[in-house]
Amino acid sequence: MMIQTETIAQTTMLKQVLRPELQQNAAILEAELLWLYEVITTRIALYFEHETSYTSIRDIPLPDISAYNTPYASFVKNNALNFEERLVLILALAPHIKPELLDILSSKNKDYDRRFSEFGGLFLEGHTGLIPTAATAMFLLAGDHLRKRLQYHYLFTNDFMIIRRGIITINTIKNNTPLLSSIWMVAPEYVELLLNGKSYQAAYSPDFPAQQIQTKLSWEDLIVSRSTAHSLQEIRDWVMHGQVVLQDLDLGKRLKPGYKSLFYGPPGTGKSMAAALLGKSTGKPVYRIDLSMTVSKYIGETEKNLAKVFDQAEHHDWILFFDEADSLFGQRTQVSSANDRYGNQEIGYLLQRIEDFPGIVILASNLKDNIDEAFTRRFQSMVEFTMPGVEQRYTLWDQSFSDKLPLDPGIDLWQIAEKYELSGGLMMNVVRKCTLQAVANAQPSISKPCLETAIQQELQKEGVILS
Repeated sequence: MMIQTETIAQTTMLKQVLRPELQQNAAILEAELLWLYEVITTRIALYFEHETSYTSIRDIPLPDISAYNTPYASFVKNNALNFEERLVLILALAPHIKPELLDILSSKNKDYDRRFSEFGGLFLEGHTGLIPTAATAMFLLAGDHLRKRLQYHYLFTNDFMIIRRGIITINTIKNNTPLLSSIWMVAPEYVELLLNGKSYQAAYSPDFPAQQIQTKLSWEDLIVSRSTAHSLQEIRDWVMHGQVVLQDLDLGKRLKPGYKSLFYGPPGTGKSMAAALLGKSTGKPVYRIDLSMTVSKYIGETEKNLAKVFDQAEHHDWILFFDEADSLFGQRTQVSSANDRYGNQEIGYLLQRIEDFPGIVILASNLKDNIDEAFTRRFQSMVEFTMPGVEQRYTLWDQSFSDKLPLDPGIDLWQIAEKYELSGGLMMNVVRKCTLQAVANAQPSISKPCLETAIQQELQKEGVILS
């Protein structure tokens, strides 16, 4: 009765907090976890030849989720997961939502005074419960039947969609340990998807040197030359229609699936903005790689960190944007020390991953000549971003200030555009300074002295000597 009362209280609280679809998802997950627990107890009973109501775990009825479209139910249905695939998925999700359910697998073998090795699982610092391993999943599926174990081996390789897409990442704690010793747990980026239907956003860190970039602007706000606009449209066309070219037209055997482009030109000319707009207009997240964090002083850490970025990008269909790429992709150094040798190895690894990446990779550089010629030959396009001309500068000035705090009517924007050669990035700095000053001084408009002073300050920052 106490358990029933607690369950009613918990359900009432859930209804108060969760949206209706998430209430439904919680109920489905609860049923799925109860099914998993029954599978675990049945497998243990069958293994030790104890009395049980079932002769096989497959006799245990699956919860019927066919009528539901919650995040978890939709994932199971959309991927047509069978009994075994569904079992290993909920097992991998259990540590995130109900770790105590796995406590039964922590029991000891009294004959040897240690845990049953056939149950698999391990304990990690910071987590009090059992973390399942691939051995745990295999035990639930097949017990000690070798023929069945061979039958289910595909579930622990890249042949299984859940591993191929990185939903479960096969990771061993130490090198040279058996495959079944790998941790069997849903990757963090998929937990929110299965629980709340939220898409994954990677967290920027030293171990994951990439950060999503977004923009509130549209293509109409990108002021570039006609040739640059044409080149950007070509990239958009590939994003939208590349699969038709590769698959429907059977050119996949001749053309590589990825697309690599070099954006080059002075700072502030729109390279980052163009990359963000490519993602926004095609519905693909864009992640900027922080090159200052990619090269680690620890041998092998660079490859490990970059591998995480590329693996996630492939699983989630990201566009990768390497800003200031010449700092890493430039002319490689002569090998005069161990550091040089390892540095070149890291660059070589990165170049190979970029070449093999099946998605969109954009590299940005201030100067095209700074990029290693051996790599530039592999670009599908090279897009030049030039300093804006007078007409472009006029358009940028004209569309950049707020209508609620306009320029003084006496300002001749065309004259300003002719007189001062600034990049779009510097012009935005001017807009920020002038607008902030006008707001702070409660001015109804932005004056010409304020505008010109801010422009001159930006030019001086760039080392431009004004006459």
